[in-house]
Amino acid sequence: MPAADAAAPAPAASEPGTGSEATPVPSVPDSRPTRYRLPVADDLVYRFTARRGAYGHWRVDPDSLTPDADPLRFLARAHDTVLGLSGDTTGHLLRELTATLAADARLDATALDAEAVADLDYASLEGHQSGHPWLVANKGRLGFSARDAEEWAPESRTPHRLPWLAAHRDLALYRGIPALATPDRLYGEELPPAVRDRFADAVTAEGRDPADYLYLPVHPWQWDETVAPLFAPQLADRSIIALPTDNDLRLPQQSIRTFLNISRPHARTVKLPLSVLNTLVWRGLPTERTAAAPAVTGWVHALRDNDPYLRDETRVILLGETASVTVHHPLYDRLPGVPYQYKELLGCIWREPLIRHLDPGERARTLASLLQTDPHGRALTAELVRRSGLPPRVWLRRLFAALLPPLLHFLYRYGTVFSPHGENAIVVFDAQDVPVRLAVKDFVDDVNTSATPLPEHDAMPDEVRAVLLTEPPEFLTQFIHSGLFVGVFRYLAPLCEEQLGVPEREFWSLVRAEILRHHERFPTLKERHALFDLLTPRIERLCLNRNRLHTDGYRDRAERPHATVHGTVPNPLHTP
Repeated sequence: MPAADAAAPAPAASEPGTGSEATPVPSVPDSRPTRYRLPVADDLVYRFTARRGAYGHWRVDPDSLTPDADPLRFLARAHDTVLGLSGDTTGHLLRELTATLAADARLDATALDAEAVADLDYASLEGHQSGHPWLVANKGRLGFSARDAEEWAPESRTPHRLPWLAAHRDLALYRGIPALATPDRLYGEELPPAVRDRFADAVTAEGRDPADYLYLPVHPWQWDETVAPLFAPQLADRSIIALPTDNDLRLPQQSIRTFLNISRPHARTVKLPLSVLNTLVWRGLPTERTAAAPAVTGWVHALRDNDPYLRDETRVILLGETASVTVHHPLYDRLPGVPYQYKELLGCIWREPLIRHLDPGERARTLASLLQTDPHGRALTAELVRRSGLPPRVWLRRLFAALLPPLLHFLYRYGTVFSPHGENAIVVFDAQDVPVRLAVKDFVDDVNTSATPLPEHDAMPDEVRAVLLTEPPEFLTQFIHSGLFVGVFRYLAPLCEEQLGVPEREFWSLVRAEILRHHERFPTLKERHALFDLLTPRIERLCLNRNRLHTDGYRDRAERPHATVHGTVPNPLHTP
């Protein structure tokens, strides 16, 4: 089972305040590891051994759990007494949790050892990863049938040829960076001439002028479940015309709606809306933000390209969302209060492929992959450290030196943050598997800026300002804390303690040292270091599982949900 967040309950334990007074009670106080008991009913008491780590994290020994480790049985018995869940939330959660377990079983049945995983290329590695560790039901994919999951889930590792469609310009809007200012420039790079001719012929055969249409790929599941029924009038009047495939094989990635082109690796990645509920939100493409994606890319790239530290020293890779087509729904997009899933139905974002940015000998892996363990319990991280030939502490310093400086510089200098969680943050390694630099993706969805005005934002284009979310400075730091430190490092730290011999407290000291090294590198930003303080004694506790269990449940909303804040936790970076 994936681990829970620091506030919401995992099948093996619960936290105070989840709806009941039932709390794991240590059998032997102040011992490490500690044996706990969790009463669920008169005839059911769970017992287990666990350690508590940074941010209040539970690390449960699965072999110690009695009477059994069946999370479905736990949920059925504990949903009201321990978790305080409503009946409708329990029903949907059982389905989402069962789907997650089925996907986990598939991953386990086809798992490779750490050496083989280390040899996989970037695209193939995605199909072997186990999902977001913070969320218990991290592969629920509500809307997918069993056959859908077998065909379209990343762990199926099945490449597909995507169909395309033509959307009339009365419905569709194209946006691109200056180098792709017109759709013809995009299609000239992404579609061979013979494919463009076939698309034009298909439109002409319907008695329409191809110049009046924009082309975009569509997920076949989305076509069947959403486009065909909800755009039926537009299909009938030929405002939308089905097209054949472009014949390129594409592989679904961990985000499930993103496809890498494996027929032509230097072609752009496509991100498509998918109306399934997975890891808290419907996985569509918001209309306004999709249209603004190239403008956001242009602004973020300009910050980097005009900053010698980012451009020449960190050499951070920012995978731009360089073109987009948004297809409006004539009714849903005009109705206030409609669930947001109905305003994210059809469109495409074209993203730069990572391979174009790698130097000879470099290879890339998502940050999430560093948490992978093989069937024997050996971590990919341990294998990469072995291959590097470096002592574990030195390798970790190199990892932190690759990841943190560009993120910190964007925060301090520009009041801008990405969401560097395990999927969005990509570690670039040299030929010896030593971490050397960072790549980041998902700008328009996950870039936030400071709500406190900064002079660096004066030149921000209005189109970018209109779509980027803002947060107060004290909360802006949460994107690094929650995305990177809580979302990845709190799982990586105990793994390094167990397999690399680096104690967890030393792990966090190394992270803190890299932050302080950056402060020393830029003493003129001292006021910004205080404004965006990553070293405060405590931080607010963001609880993703609590969103699903209590804050939102499975109800429809007009806006995308934000993570629930529930109390505070000690910051392991506050002191060495």
